[in-house]
Amino acid sequence: MGILEKIAEIEREISRTQKNKATEYHLGLLKAKLAKYRAQLLEPSKSAGAKGEGFDVMKSGDARVALIGFPSVGKSTFLSLMTSTESEAASYEFTTLTCIPGVIQYKGANIQLLDLPGIIEGAAQGKGRGRQVIAVARTADVVIMMLDATKGDVQRELLEKELESVGIRLNCPKPNIYFKPKKGGGLSYNSMVPLTHCSEKLVQLILHEYKIFNAEVLFREDSTPDEFIDVIVGNRVYMPCLYVYNKVDQISIEEVDRLAHRPNSVVISCGMKLNLDYLLEQLWEDLALICIYTKKRGGKLFFGSSIYSNLRCFHPKTVVLNLFALLIHRTLASQFKYALVWGTSTKYSPQRVGLTHIMEHEDVIQIVKK
Repeated sequence: MGILEKIAEIEREISRTQKNKATEYHLGLLKAKLAKYRAQLLEPSKSAGAKGEGFDVMKSGDARVALIGFPSVGKSTFLSLMTSTESEAASYEFTTLTCIPGVIQYKGANIQLLDLPGIIEGAAQGKGRGRQVIAVARTADVVIMMLDATKGDVQRELLEKELESVGIRLNCPKPNIYFKPKKGGGLSYNSMVPLTHCSEKLVQLILHEYKIFNAEVLFREDSTPDEFIDVIVGNRVYMPCLYVYNKVDQISIEEVDRLAHRPNSVVISCGMKLNLDYLLEQLWEDLALICIYTKKRGGKLFFGSSIYSNLRCFHPKTVVLNLFALLIHRTLASQFKYALVWGTSTKYSPQRVGLTHIMEHEDVIQIVKK
């Protein structure tokens, strides 16, 4: 029996098993096996052969955003509208066959936007170059899931299932679980809160499925078996996702209102250029970039037309000064003496700070070298 057949069999077993207290151990083991088989499915083939043409592009700008969706939902049209890049758009499916990058210039930041080929159901198993599309999406800071508003919620559910099966977790925080394998000593199990989903026996059974018999496990929150499995596997990607419903000019106003009030959702029309400004605002919030202005010693900082020449944008909302210095130049941190900072991160302006100082949005910094 192949891996795909084993995955399908386990999924059928999970769907027909009633969820209650008596079956939680059985379901936990099934989910652990399912995650293990899916990880094996994503491993590259060891057989020698001609390498296919990849379509990943070099990461540039201050952030990367990936466009994911089914064929003919308006991804290429959206890229052409938001950037200066022209992506071929047509009324037939699979117009885009490779990754097409573009740059959105917004509030002084350069946001790289990737138009990925449309994926189909079964992309996680490699159908329609789905693995390559998803591999590029894992490198993004934010995912824009482009959906056809005339298709209802079908596309959203299918895409979420495909991304979840390859370890991409959308709009959910990383589980607050401490896990460390050991060489001996057995299982050390502790929790800081009452657990309603995981017990010590279930944790032990899941670890045994991964051939782990010695480990330290500490639950800092009430987590589910799925979240604990994600911590064990360790290759999960947690990223924000913006659900964009295109072609809202073809549905009723009641349906538009229902879609617009869903969490993390924006309704637009690329054909009529509706609501694109609001989409950019929501994208900026999800990226959580901060701007830091640099000032020369003895010089002045002009907040005018030349602002973008000395503007730096970073992710997330705060950045340690040490990382900021390394991003400017790799040798600046070793030559660093002190810095003067003006802004909300200081008690008074200017304040003399060291490398451990945490910068905030729109701070001004002057770095003094040794």
